[in-house]
Amino acid sequence: MKVTIPELSLVILIGASGSGKSTFARQHFQPFEVISSDFCRGLVSNDENSQAASKDAFEVLHFITAKRLEAGKLTVIDATNVQPEDRKTLVQIARKYHCFPTAIVLNLPEQLCHDRNQQRSDRNFGPHVVRRHTQSLRRSLRSLEKEGFRYVHILNSVAEINAVEIERQPLWNNRKYEHGPFDIIGDIHGCCDELEALLEKLGYVQIPADERESETSDVWNFPTYQHPQGRKAVFLGDLVDRGPRILDTVKLVRNMVKAGTGMCVPGNHENKLLRKLRGKNIRVSHGLAKTLAELEALPADVNQAFIEELKKFIDTLVSHYVLDDGQLVVAHAGMKQEYQGRGSGKIRSFALYGETTGEIDEFGLPIRYNWAAEYRGDAMVVYGHTPVPEAEWLNNTIDIDTGCVFGGQLTALRYPEREIVSTSALHTYCEPAKPIGGLNNSALTAQQQLDDVLYIEDVLGKRIISTRLKNNITIREENAIAALEVMSRFAANPKWLIYLPPTMSPVETSQTSGYLEHPQQAFDYYKSRGITEVVCEEKHMGSRAMVIICRDESAARERFGVVDEGIGICYTRTGRRFFDHSEVESQLLARVNVALKESGFWSEFNTDWVCLDCELMPWSVKAQGLLKEQYAPVGIASQVALTDTINLLQQASDRGVDVREQLSAYQERLDMAQHYISAYRPYCWSVNDISDLKLAPFHILATAEAVHTDKDHRWHMEQIAKVAQCDSQILMATNYKVINLTDLSSQAEGIHWWQELTKAGGEGMVVKPMDFIVQGNKGIIQPAVKCRGQEYLRIIYGPEYSSPNNLKRLRQRGLSLKRSLAMREFALGVEALERFVAHSPLRRVHECVFGILALESEPVDPRL
Repeated sequence: MKVTIPELSLVILIGASGSGKSTFARQHFQPFEVISSDFCRGLVSNDENSQAASKDAFEVLHFITAKRLEAGKLTVIDATNVQPEDRKTLVQIARKYHCFPTAIVLNLPEQLCHDRNQQRSDRNFGPHVVRRHTQSLRRSLRSLEKEGFRYVHILNSVAEINAVEIERQPLWNNRKYEHGPFDIIGDIHGCCDELEALLEKLGYVQIPADERESETSDVWNFPTYQHPQGRKAVFLGDLVDRGPRILDTVKLVRNMVKAGTGMCVPGNHENKLLRKLRGKNIRVSHGLAKTLAELEALPADVNQAFIEELKKFIDTLVSHYVLDDGQLVVAHAGMKQEYQGRGSGKIRSFALYGETTGEIDEFGLPIRYNWAAEYRGDAMVVYGHTPVPEAEWLNNTIDIDTGCVFGGQLTALRYPEREIVSTSALHTYCEPAKPIGGLNNSALTAQQQLDDVLYIEDVLGKRIISTRLKNNITIREENAIAALEVMSRFAANPKWLIYLPPTMSPVETSQTSGYLEHPQQAFDYYKSRGITEVVCEEKHMGSRAMVIICRDESAARERFGVVDEGIGICYTRTGRRFFDHSEVESQLLARVNVALKESGFWSEFNTDWVCLDCELMPWSVKAQGLLKEQYAPVGIASQVALTDTINLLQQASDRGVDVREQLSAYQERLDMAQHYISAYRPYCWSVNDISDLKLAPFHILATAEAVHTDKDHRWHMEQIAKVAQCDSQILMATNYKVINLTDLSSQAEGIHWWQELTKAGGEGMVVKPMDFIVQGNKGIIQPAVKCRGQEYLRIIYGPEYSSPNNLKRLRQRGLSLKRSLAMREFALGVEALERFVAHSPLRRVHECVFGILALESEPVDPRL
């Protein structure tokens, strides 16, 4: 015996104690799908049979049921459920989450249930209990559908129960198995000429007449289209009313649906037409008269048959479809996240009409609620209903009704390409009741206007961010609070902040005498992970700087939504503006823009913006306060104090006191203090104007259509060198060497190069795999490690770090937390860029950027 239930439903088992509900549930449903009232009693009282705990137990049961249905999970209630008041609450929960209430009744004889209970030690009650259950159940049998159950299955014997086979039926809107590709077409309103032109533009061709399925009436004999590459057209409804060829439009769409080359959802105009054809008292307005006129003009011998077929076609249209494994949702007026893939009258109404605010605009029309502004779903939603001047994205939704019947365009969205294809209206067939797009004269897109306000709930609390490179990354609540403080008080305009650079781990601690860090450990690390070639880049003596440059202010407005802030920005790794004076930033960006133009960068990359990862020198430009308040005082105090001490010790020695050991030790400490001063001095020079700055880009992170993490580091170095040579006064190409890790002589060459750099006062070098991103057996490996020179580390760890005792202690440092942090920040940074280039809403980009800033609050040794 087959019992069919919707795939998303609340299944309520109804039966007396001892009827076998729990056994039935175990046989036919997954363990997590079943919520037992007995189990809930045990949760709250440690006794599954405690009737005193029933109230609390059912509160728990109802809570879990609501959470599962909210998540779209089929749920089974294992309780007696013989009383109408018990079932009422469950039916209400199912309706709240737009799931089908389904009753499965185990209607067994009273004596059989009682005998079964007698065999169980935990069922210590008399026959009157079962009798009461049975009587209540049988009184309810005829009223279950009236109570709101959509499906009712009554099993009247043990044999029927044992023969049951549960079949889960997909909802009509579930087309997740359809993967496309699709061509989604907006509101047509009888503009069949434009529809035929658009289909041809999309590559569709007519199916030969002898290959089409025969029709019962000649009226339906009309060209049917298909795509040679198997693409499928998806029509968003409002086929009828207003236009010149309404029935032709209906025929074309209906025939494509019948042939399997198209799909269609209903619009509000089809719904109104259907009600009219069914004899309802409908006001003939908004173009309905034209549809009715075309129907009346049909020959008398086919008129009624055509109308019946038309009603049947409209009636079979499903409110919305969920396609491509849930990644795409199509509906006439849109679909909220919580409605997708569910079925109810409320959801159908939303799909047809959307929602209104209850207010009336200046044209006397209801103001529609902008549900897309609050949309947070992962699925792309494509819809129409509200005509707009041009299709544009808003929170991963897009309205493609571009008002063809009003003289605009008929628009299609190619999926998954996200490509807009349109054809212009041949005429203005109908004047709109109000200007299309309203009175909005803003130069910004709807998404950019919405992104003017970022909502605190999108970043506060514990968050789990999914990334392509490192699955889920957890942001702790306390770290998010710290990041919010920085972002809200100190950060630049958030619209510019599409990326923050990750921290970088040092190499493994070296055991080589006198060294804390050495290139050999970097080479060994990457070689052990199967990498044969690395690039060693000179580590500049500057500050990390992110530079975003647009070709002009128009590009800054169009892509970033930034107005009157110049052509770009230079900001620090914590999202703050690099320069205190905007004119310095403007001059720097202008110089770099000229170099990009002269090098042919804009045309070669077919872009009007670029995001560069750079070092900006000198270090003193940004770290002047650190130098004055920390490094210089330490250096001067050490030098003065140690010099005085040595002078005193020398005087004692001159008087014959044996202080040779102390004198030698303090002289060594003075030498280290002088090395410390010498170490930070090369990082400082006077900056009188823009020409005293040096900018060294080392990554071309992203341009208009691409994130360039798919290119190797040699490519980045070569492309940047082309730009740098166009303004060598301010731009600096980074020196680098490519090392073959399978060749010991090549490794030795890399080590020698590092030694020469550090002897000359350089900071050291960064070692990276040749490929930007490398996947190992356990995920991505470190994208870069830094190897700092002996003297530079003196700035980091203090003047006397190199003494044998201190060096021995420092070699115990742990790198695991730093490496973990570097990997997570790297994954978030790449994810942020990919989301921005994919035109995700700014809140989605900022989720990653904010995550990086929050991770910086983790307790990791800042000296690493």
